[in-house]
Amino acid sequence: MKKGYLGIDIGSISTKGVILDEQNKIINSLYIWTEGNPIKAVKTLLHQMKNSMSSDIEIYGIGTTGSARKLIGLMVDANVVKNEITAHAIGTTHFYPDVRTILEIGGQDSKMIVLKDGLIEDYAMNTLCAAGTGSFLSSQAKRLGVEIEDFGTLALKSKNPVKIAARCTVFAESDLIHKAQVGYKKEDIIAGLCKSVVLNYLNNVGKGKKIMSPIVFQGGVSKNKGVEKYFKEVLNEDIIVDTNSHLMGAIGIAILSHKYEDGKKRTLDVADIAFETQGRECEKCSNHCEILRIYKDSKFIESWGSKCGKVS
Repeated sequence: MKKGYLGIDIGSISTKGVILDEQNKIINSLYIWTEGNPIKAVKTLLHQMKNSMSSDIEIYGIGTTGSARKLIGLMVDANVVKNEITAHAIGTTHFYPDVRTILEIGGQDSKMIVLKDGLIEDYAMNTLCAAGTGSFLSSQAKRLGVEIEDFGTLALKSKNPVKIAARCTVFAESDLIHKAQVGYKKEDIIAGLCKSVVLNYLNNVGKGKKIMSPIVFQGGVSKNKGVEKYFKEVLNEDIIVDTNSHLMGAIGIAILSHKYEDGKKRTLDVADIAFETQGRECEKCSNHCEILRIYKDSKFIESWGSKCGKVS
């Protein structure tokens, strides 16, 4: 039997899974939609990955990252739980040891990581507004009657991208509707949206940051050729987009699960596990904390949210 190490990146829009071998090479990967239910999404992910995994692989490490990392970490008995900044940095430097700047745009947030000698020197995240993220582009694609997968191709056809005010989702949608109504070509509007995503990212997430090459662009939006084009144009730099750019967080946390292997074999059979959460407001003091209690097969295993520490 061979050892494998699973990394799970649970985001608000998508859930990614990667299995690495003992040489940290990818032997299985999957990308599915979270659909507002990370527990169900991970159960689906693990079921599908188990069915497509070679029968001679046994999982000896599971790492979780992303917005639901703590919750899913408890569910799958993870030996490593880390934030997205760490996971993306580890995954990227595995393939590009000399990388200086990581540009990452996901479904609901975006981040920038500045590295020096393989170590994180600075970073920034934008989680307050969805403008300039994957969900923003998806909603605009739907409004324009275009498949999001075709967005980048259409953007590359544009000869005259229009200016879109994309610093705010509401203003961007209003501007887009206006541009469409006065007769601008669809590909010019789409190119304008792609360029506005780049400008919004650099003016917000990249504000005050020194962007140095080599530059790696990743996250789901890195698959958009239009956004990639305008990053190159605005920064006047080459941009690296890896084949597995959308999986880099999962790869990074899988590498860490390998590094911190504890010798315990893990199972991917979680479909039948009853994993539930119960939320309530505590009224025992003036904090009125929101307490989340977590149960696995009806057994209480953890609680979060207590500020005073008196309530579990």
